[in-house]
Amino acid sequence: MAFRSRELFNKLIRKVGRDNLAPGVEESLKKCLPDKKCVMGRAKRGLYAGRHIQFGNQVSEDGGNKTRRTWKPNVQEKRLFSYILDRHIRVKVTTHALRCIDKAGGIDEYLLNIPYKKLDNEMALFWKARIEKMYEELGAMEVGFFSPEEEQKLEEGFEQLKIAQREARREARRLASQGSRKGTLIEEGQKDRAIGDSGTHPGQQESAS
Repeated sequence: MAFRSRELFNKLIRKVGRDNLAPGVEESLKKCLPDKKCVMGRAKRGLYAGRHIQFGNQVSEDGGNKTRRTWKPNVQEKRLFSYILDRHIRVKVTTHALRCIDKAGGIDEYLLNIPYKKLDNEMALFWKARIEKMYEELGAMEVGFFSPEEEQKLEEGFEQLKIAQREARREARRLASQGSRKGTLIEEGQKDRAIGDSGTHPGQQESAS
């Protein structure tokens, strides 16, 4: 039952008295009251976790004059990672919803644990239904287990693969160093050849001058 409907129901019960009601009247009265809560338009485009615009008075310090004002929820745009979908979900959330998500352990656990009647918008219902479907598909998958001998073989294979990768990196570094050494030797040989073609050494030219 929504908040306004519940307040109206309690008001009627206080006026009439619960003892004065005939059997079955209370249940029929609950069915007649609307079961739709008032949700603001912004809450339909994000996860607000029940937060709504609050109304009240702003009281001045000097004369105590009251002015009507509103308090809007603190809304942030965040990228929340979903492990079951393996992607980020960009959504507008309130700070209260972020604390609830952190307490639940993630966006997946938060949407799985919260009931459908507490979700205010179609977007949250869509993500909740999609995540539930993914978990059902994972639960229906067959899981195979390895024997201790097979696990030992897999570990040995991974160790050999690591050793082969290490040797390949070492060989690549060795070839790279040899290539750089050959390049320096070629440059030095070209310089010596250029000096020989000129006929004199730079040191000899300095001494002659």
